[in-house]
Amino acid sequence: MQSFLLGNRAFGGGRQRRAPHHSPPSSAEPPRVPIPLSCGNETLSKFPFCSRAPSPSSSAAAAAMPSSTTAAPPPTCPEYFRYIHSDLSPWREKGITRDMVEQARDKATFRLVVVNGRAYVERIHRAFQTRDVFTLWGILQLLARYPGRVPDLDLMFFCGDVAVVRRRHFPDAAAAPPLFMYCRDGDALDIVFPDWSFWGWPEVNIRPWAPFLAEAARENARLTWADRQPYAFWKGNPWVSNQRRDLLRCNPNATGDGKDWNARVIVQDWGKAHRNGYKDSNLAKQCLYRYKIYVQGRGWSVSEKYILACDSPMLHVDTPFQDFFSRGLVAGKHYWPVDAARKCPSIKFAVDWGNAHPAEAQRMGEEGSAFTQEDLGMDYVYDYMLHLLTNYAGLLRYKPTVPENAVELCIESMACTARGLVRDFMIQSMERYVADYEPCTLPPPFTADELTEMARTEEEARNKVKTMEAAAEKET
Repeated sequence: MQSFLLGNRAFGGGRQRRAPHHSPPSSAEPPRVPIPLSCGNETLSKFPFCSRAPSPSSSAAAAAMPSSTTAAPPPTCPEYFRYIHSDLSPWREKGITRDMVEQARDKATFRLVVVNGRAYVERIHRAFQTRDVFTLWGILQLLARYPGRVPDLDLMFFCGDVAVVRRRHFPDAAAAPPLFMYCRDGDALDIVFPDWSFWGWPEVNIRPWAPFLAEAARENARLTWADRQPYAFWKGNPWVSNQRRDLLRCNPNATGDGKDWNARVIVQDWGKAHRNGYKDSNLAKQCLYRYKIYVQGRGWSVSEKYILACDSPMLHVDTPFQDFFSRGLVAGKHYWPVDAARKCPSIKFAVDWGNAHPAEAQRMGEEGSAFTQEDLGMDYVYDYMLHLLTNYAGLLRYKPTVPENAVELCIESMACTARGLVRDFMIQSMERYVADYEPCTLPPPFTADELTEMARTEEEARNKVKTMEAAAEKET
């Protein structure tokens, strides 16, 4: 799809909205199958292992499914799902052996095995904060949401910020060890998976994605785009990367020359934020500016989806890092590309241009926000996980078995032993019912021509911005 920076004005009559993932059940349909959670008065010491009671069965879920004659066909998954085929393509022909999985052990945070619908984990290295906890919690929600649909599998998972399986180290990509993580770049072979924060980030009091989206929609409606401050805003930790430290130069008079680059860059006071429980860091209430800046951290940053949800155009500082959904974003449609080597003048021009073209700027903000609400709701996050794991499992050339040092995980063993915000966020993000509908339909892989055209379109959008910037500089 072309972006408006490329001259496509077809959106003037209103954007085409994605159809809902599924329709709520009517009273005439069978009752939904609940996903139980019963902690009772049990103590921590009584929950080292999972109950042998079965989770909601696939037969129970099937009984609640609408008949094929009355059910509407599932929607086609968003375009970014097609990268599932791309991520798994190195092993498409020869498959994945147990030895190949074992080769990723030294890089992995944990090993996950699913056998007969039950999850087992072997912890290998310590994760930062609760990244592994909430990643595993999300996988348990998937198993409960789609019981019997996740096949037996065996995978290694790395909870870091930067991909570690490098293409340059494996001339034959089919011999690379498969390793799941949260992002990748052009030299990476890691398999991209949704990050932990979709289910909550308790250390910084960021709520699970579903309640955040609902709150963001309310905040967007409360303060119209025209009433927001006409600057570009960023707040966070600038000390994790050179790109973020460099962004500090874009504050007014930051270099002592009196220039105002139209940016308001705020350094997060982590000590103060921690002392007041991050009450002043509610991301849904940071949609006070007409433009929001996204800049990478050590690698990719989870902040991108929260920035995109703000209904304000995202000024995206160029980065090689992408997560699973950002590969579906289109320059000039969902975000404004910012030259990383010329951050300050690029940001100033974007803000000046947007303030002079409010209809177009507001449309870009709406497109980005709509992407999060319609293409990145939790229904699609779970469907992405399901399709990715199903296709990955189909490549295994052995029957997965439970490792000797693995322990079983279940909803009770995690939620009933958790405390504080960890438990609160688990309860908030817990699936309540077995899905009584089919997942979205996975679209086919990209063709070579499609990939070429997508790259050309992105480059054309970026070049148009650069041409506009150059023309504006000549006039001043």
